[in-house]
Amino acid sequence: MKITDIKGIRLLGKPVGTEKKWEERKRIIFRNNPIYDDLAVLIDKANRNELSLAIFKPREIMDFVVEETERDWPKDKLSILKQKANQLSLFQSEEEVKKEFSVVNKLPYKFSYRFRDGQGKEATLMIEDWEIGALYWNCFKREKGDEKKAVELVKRKYWTEFRQKDIYLFLGTTKQFHGWAKNPFVIVGVFYPPLEKQPSLFEPSIQA
Repeated sequence: MKITDIKGIRLLGKPVGTEKKWEERKRIIFRNNPIYDDLAVLIDKANRNELSLAIFKPREIMDFVVEETERDWPKDKLSILKQKANQLSLFQSEEEVKKEFSVVNKLPYKFSYRFRDGQGKEATLMIEDWEIGALYWNCFKREKGDEKKAVELVKRKYWTEFRQKDIYLFLGTTKQFHGWAKNPFVIVGVFYPPLEKQPSLFEPSIQA
């Protein structure tokens, strides 16, 4: 399915809030989705083409890793974007297509979590969440172009603050590595409800 007119999108109902320690959000997310804590099981399922998205519960998040990376998009990717911009959609004008494939600033850092799964196995997965990229650029702007301060603010949220939360990771495979790689997963989202002393009514069961 392709959305040809975003102006036609309408919000149904009210946004899901965070009342009662995110009770409604947890009900929606956990209601029909299994929770995994064994990374090897997920990798095996992905390599057998049984899933490409999953909710994962780490036993312990051990570190938030920041690495510098290339600051410019690879030429091959830029070439693909330019080709797509030149191929007019039946439902879009040339201006709309070019706007859709305009090149955004590339993050100069890679952010990853190093963690242990439920079996004690250690792994490091890159966070390719839209939210962490937006956070970096907002902090970069707020700190008037100071990259070091921007990175520290990102780390404050994803490491210092989130360590006090009940962390779940949304994992997804990439097209490039799906079905064959040793570990095809990246972190595509982080779900961080508050920790609860008593089990929630919507506490998920871990998938074996």
